[in-house]
Amino acid sequence: MNHKLKLGLITGSVIAALAVGGVAIAGAAGGDDDGSERPIGGSALDRASAAALERTGGGKVTDTEVGDEESYYEVEVTRDDGSQVDVQLDRSFEVVGSEGDDEKSGADED
Repeated sequence: MNHKLKLGLITGSVIAALAVGGVAIAGAAGGDDDGSERPIGGSALDRASAAALERTGGGKVTDTEVGDEESYYEVEVTRDDGSQVDVQLDRSFEVVGSEGDDEKSGADED
């Protein structure tokens, strides 16, 4: 086999192996545990939003997630003063916790 061709195949194999390893490392270090982060939809969105807004005393729902690492549902509420609160809900839309995202909202509001 031609020396240049052999060297090219070896180099290509090494680059491919490094790329696969890098993707695996990036996946393990990323924010999503299994890549299944998705927004709440349908009637579940209405129920989760109502529960979160009741917990925070009002505001605007600015983000939602099903299958959050801390609870079944997570609803982010931005209050009129600009502070943000993440409200954690179980499958029955019961509040299981809440936490502020910034200094204005406080660290833990359980």
